[in-house]
Amino acid sequence: MENRQKILNLLGLARRAGKVVAGEEMVLKKLRNGQLSLVLMASDCGQATRKKVTDKCQSYQVDLCEEFNQVELSVAIGQKRTIVALTDKGFAQKIQTLLVF
Repeated sequence: MENRQKILNLLGLARRAGKVVAGEEMVLKKLRNGQLSLVLMASDCGQATRKKVTDKCQSYQVDLCEEFNQVELSVAIGQKRTIVALTDKGFAQKIQTLLVF
């Protein structure tokens, strides 16, 4: 199994474990509170959303991944979303090792 599929499978597992926050507003709220370890943003999301989330991730020093499109992220978590974030450091570290940051 290739790394992209492993990451998507881990994302689904994290979702079932309750370690995923989905949606722009929830992700930005958790970012401000310092509760996120990794943010995954769809590569095909809107420019305004991209700028807002990118700026927030930089200012709060949270890693941002834009490797997946909206369909891939949505299928992985079972909801239609363009932004997904992990609250658990263990899942985030495993995904980061599979990604080539």
